[in-house]
Amino acid sequence: MNITIIGVGKLKEKYLKEAVSEYSKRLSKYCKLDIIEVPDEKAPESMSAAEEAAVKDKEGQAILKHVKSDSYVIALVIEGKMLTSEAFADFINELGIKGKSNIAFIVGGSLGLSGEVIKRADYKLSFSPMTFPHQLMRVILLEQIYRGYRIIKGEPYHK
Repeated sequence: MNITIIGVGKLKEKYLKEAVSEYSKRLSKYCKLDIIEVPDEKAPESMSAAEEAAVKDKEGQAILKHVKSDSYVIALVIEGKMLTSEAFADFINELGIKGKSNIAFIVGGSLGLSGEVIKRADYKLSFSPMTFPHQLMRVILLEQIYRGYRIIKGEPYHK
């Protein structure tokens, strides 16, 4: 299984980089993992709706450049479907059984994802109705992918 995480912005905090590195190392025995960071656009506090849309569109174009045509795209959006860890593991496993061996998870920037990216998504996933910092969301996503593989393999970790 090839898993790509495409995220907006660079990780800045050392503790987040270390967490991403740790989960990347752990996942290496289960899948081929690729993490792609696309530049985040300047988003001042007070922007018009049109300016926000322009920022999301520009980030969206950068994201879509990295999405392969054969990728099964999962967009992380608040309005997506929420799954338990077990259901998420089953979902990943089913994708593999169905021959979907390239999965791309998309994590948007501080303003979210553009309509074009959401339209390209094959699945919309939500981790919570709460909003999380997009850099932290990468760590949470990696942890859940790792947990999912441990569940699939019947290995201890998930409780």
